[in-house]
Amino acid sequence: MSNENKELGFGALLKSFTKPFWLASVMELFERWAWYGLFAVLAIYLTGSTDEGALGFSHVERGEIMSYVTAILYFLPIITGAISDKIGYKLSLIIAYLLLGTGYYFMGQVTSYSAVFLMFLVVALGAAMFKPVASAIVTKSTNKTNSSFGFGVFYMMVNIGGFFGPLFSAKLRDTYGWKIVFIMATISITINLIIVLFFFKEPNREKTEESLGETISRSFKNILEALSDMKLTMLLVIMVGFWLMFNQLFYTLPVFIEEWINTTPIYDLFHKILPPIAEFLKNKEGAINPEMVVNLDAFFIIIFQMLISMIILKWKPITAMMSGILIAIVGIALSFYTNNALYTVLGILIFAIGEMTSNPKFSDYIAKISPKGKEALYMGTYFLPVAVANLLTKWITGDLYEKYSDKVAIIRKELTEKGLELPEITKAYPKNEFYADAAKKLNMTQDQMTSYLWDTYHPGNIWYIIAGIGVLTIVGLMVYNAVVAKNAKAK
Repeated sequence: MSNENKELGFGALLKSFTKPFWLASVMELFERWAWYGLFAVLAIYLTGSTDEGALGFSHVERGEIMSYVTAILYFLPIITGAISDKIGYKLSLIIAYLLLGTGYYFMGQVTSYSAVFLMFLVVALGAAMFKPVASAIVTKSTNKTNSSFGFGVFYMMVNIGGFFGPLFSAKLRDTYGWKIVFIMATISITINLIIVLFFFKEPNREKTEESLGETISRSFKNILEALSDMKLTMLLVIMVGFWLMFNQLFYTLPVFIEEWINTTPIYDLFHKILPPIAEFLKNKEGAINPEMVVNLDAFFIIIFQMLISMIILKWKPITAMMSGILIAIVGIALSFYTNNALYTVLGILIFAIGEMTSNPKFSDYIAKISPKGKEALYMGTYFLPVAVANLLTKWITGDLYEKYSDKVAIIRKELTEKGLELPEITKAYPKNEFYADAAKKLNMTQDQMTSYLWDTYHPGNIWYIIAGIGVLTIVGLMVYNAVVAKNAKAK
């Protein structure tokens, strides 16, 4: 909390926020509820067995859909932010919600690769339209005395939506099937549409005589101006590695848990400590769904972010970023290294600590190196490494995963070595049936087959690649810090 904020008490701060601020915060909660409610289970939905209502795509196809579309999402705010400034926030939000609602609903209705890709792209367009508007409303609805606290409230809403969305989608899809996840997301967006239509009024904003084309052109020129500062550009390139590693928590780990890890021990642990919560989390197999496990990352952030923020308050940004990434490497490596579910939970906790240590300091450092008067210009580059990392993620979560960790590919390799064959997986011959037949041919139960394949083929070794990217990021930051310090000393 800033010095200005100390002049106001907690209650006074809450009362100082305007109606547009609270509406933007509530809309952020529901938008994130919809997004994470789908995205947390998307990898499993795309590659899951068709007899359970999933799509049965390959890991390469999954990687293409998730990586390419989200990369587009994070590149687009450069354009959509300019459009929103031109046409107004209310109209922008209406367009965003119509796109999001349409995309979410029909994404649950279509089954072909091209149709799913197209509908997810519609979702991404809507999300890209929403992102800059929500932040802009909060910015224009706060002042020097309450902005720090205001953005804290706003990002708390992000975490609440990001936590409860996956929690409900996991429970609902286990009870009612996959389509309910998309219906839930559509309902969340519909609530936002009602809010913006009936309760939201356009806040004051600067209007210019520029055409839409001129506004978009100016946005690109501003980004290029910021990127001409090599100190900023070098940092953004290095941080692509952090986001590439970070993405594996949501793109790859849910599928990895689904294919290789028995989550029953997590249920047993919760049942000993908090039986009611264990019963809520339990799926119909008596275990915990993968998205519930991964969602612990958001839970840990909600619980520990304030504590971590206080601990690292006086740390230099680069020091905090390197320390956080190192901690995150340990966490992500542990999550993939073993097929013990409790170690997976420990790995996610460690990763969350690293994330809480490094991520806030990244934006803090960009703000610190921004020339006076160009803070917003430099902060506009924040999502560029996120976009590039999403684009590159397909290589890990798709190509490399299918080559080294895909359970189906490993089973076929084992069957081939033993001179055995099974048909190709199709809608008529789903993945679950393939697993059952493979176990029979190998004269094992499915649990025995999974343990045997794990010990023989070591699918968890993909952690070497993921951790290696994190190590390279730390080395890059060390070199960057040395060069920046040397240049500063020379000046």
